[in-house]
Amino acid sequence: MDELDLTQLPRHIAIIMDGNGRWAARHGLSRAEGHESGAKSVRAAIEACRELEGVDVLSLYAFSTENWRRSQAEIGALFSLLSKYIHRELENIHREGIRVRIMGRREGLPDQVLKDLEYCEARTRDNRQMTLNVAINYGGRAEITDAARRIAREAAAGALRPGEVDEAAVAQRLYVPEIPDVDLLIRTSGEQRLSNFMLWQVSYAEIVTLGVLWPDFRKRHLREAIARYQKRQRRFGGR
Repeated sequence: MDELDLTQLPRHIAIIMDGNGRWAARHGLSRAEGHESGAKSVRAAIEACRELEGVDVLSLYAFSTENWRRSQAEIGALFSLLSKYIHRELENIHREGIRVRIMGRREGLPDQVLKDLEYCEARTRDNRQMTLNVAINYGGRAEITDAARRIAREAAAGALRPGEVDEAAVAQRLYVPEIPDVDLLIRTSGEQRLSNFMLWQVSYAEIVTLGVLWPDFRKRHLREAIARYQKRQRRFGGR
């Protein structure tokens, strides 16, 4: 693999973690076991970003608004795994100086899951080495819709004039407005869809698809994606 240019690292990497179910099927395991194996890859991605010391934000697509259509057994297993992961990994994340942010609709989440997530945010609030942005009960269209509703409420209250509604005004009303736009979007399992993930923030992201299923994702795969990113010339529509 080519050596990475540490002066040209993507500031914000987002990952669509795809392939847990297919991985489980290939290994004769349940989907829940596939998700549990995928949790190990979350650690690999976080550690790889911290080791590079140039990635400011890592966003992970953990649970979409569409995932509610899955079986109650699978949804329950996903949330149980999420709480278990938090209790197992949070102190490691905190010691690494990583700030956790949660992106998505909080209403509808199980009470214990919401409590755990809010504890993560509170525990790591003052950390500045990197931001781990976790998308839970998240959809890109829902995020933009919620921003539009907020703008409408403010306009109706006289706090915002129509002429003040520009791209910056919308961006300021997204779920996690302080994070920069995505530079590199990685999707595993070979699929090439955005799947309603961070539609506003990926407008000029470089997209890299990897054939590896998420439970098999390791540090070398993240470095491979960055190497491919660094070989591209980013244009931002200017030429």
